[in-house]
Amino acid sequence: MKKRTRVTHLPEVPVPPDARPLVAPIYQSVKFSFDDVGETLRYFGGQREGFYYSRISNPTLRQLELALAELQGRDACLLTGSGVAAIAAALLGLLKAGDHVVYFAELYPPTRVLLRRMLGRYGVASTMLSIDDTAGLERVLSETPTRLVAFESPSNPVLKVADLARITELARAHGALTLLDNTLGGLHNHGEYDVDLYVHSLTKYASGHGDVMGGAVIGRRELVDTVREDATNLGPTLDPHAAWLILRGLKTYFLRWDAQCRNALHVAEFLGSRPEVSRVRYPGLPADPGHQLARRQMDGFGTLVTFDLVGGIEAGTRFAEALELFSIAASLGSTESLVVPPALQQPRGMSEEQRAWTGITPGTVRLSIGIEDPDDLVDDLRRALERSIG
Repeated sequence: MKKRTRVTHLPEVPVPPDARPLVAPIYQSVKFSFDDVGETLRYFGGQREGFYYSRISNPTLRQLELALAELQGRDACLLTGSGVAAIAAALLGLLKAGDHVVYFAELYPPTRVLLRRMLGRYGVASTMLSIDDTAGLERVLSETPTRLVAFESPSNPVLKVADLARITELARAHGALTLLDNTLGGLHNHGEYDVDLYVHSLTKYASGHGDVMGGAVIGRRELVDTVREDATNLGPTLDPHAAWLILRGLKTYFLRWDAQCRNALHVAEFLGSRPEVSRVRYPGLPADPGHQLARRQMDGFGTLVTFDLVGGIEAGTRFAEALELFSIAASLGSTESLVVPPALQQPRGMSEEQRAWTGITPGTVRLSIGIEDPDDLVDDLRRALERSIG
């Protein structure tokens, strides 16, 4: 073989079955090849296992899918390039013109936009309620044939805890599917409830280091395969290298979750003692409205702490800019602590009543708690709170 050919057709390095790599390799290949046309056709006919094109499937992605499905207590998972892509893939795979969806004001804003504006253009009708209004949910479901109930728990950013048993019971009684954005709840929580599909932003807790994006749709195989069929043609596939980075981050998932939940409780208790703070929302606090539900539904109370700062948007800006250990940044779940001040999270495109449902006020600050020393975090927060007073 001539050298110009060899650099394209590289030597193979077979790995003996008894010399397995301890860390699985990255299958950074778009294409896979069978020995002949017949075996390729058997693959397309579902008569044999294998891989052909990474937009459809890839060994690295498959390993991550299997791990995530098991964590969530389901048998199938579809990976996407971001959390929003997972939400979009699930909604597009489940809904068609003429369907009706119930969703909630406390839902992740891009999900609300997808449902109300984008899918609305294609004939999907929707009703928005508050997650606290289970009586309203029962009324709407009894009056309007509904395909899907989409919700989030805990909600972002004010950490309302949904009554999962009640919501899924009502949806099932009226023939509706349920879609739970379980990102804030964590990959290991809520699997025992009768939820049809879970979506996660793997950018957060699964990765844990703020350096890779990804999303997942998890549920029973029949439903996930329905979503997968359309998603394969839309092309939101996760890159194999990104999947490998998420697999690496997943190894420390529980260590980070436990440490960050402990830190979050410490921070929440501190904030509750401060005169500059009018309200603290953290499900781990016994006085929090969602505490009893969270105790029943979750292992760990999460890593976000939300509070209302006296002085509103201006005080919130001074506070965020005075912090040294908390970066003003989006997202959550990574090892460093982050802050989203009030000016960056005021609800848009809602009536006054709907804005009230969200629980977001002009002084609402969201903290994502990292793995730093909790006393250092509290000291930083104390200094910033003192400087927030105008």
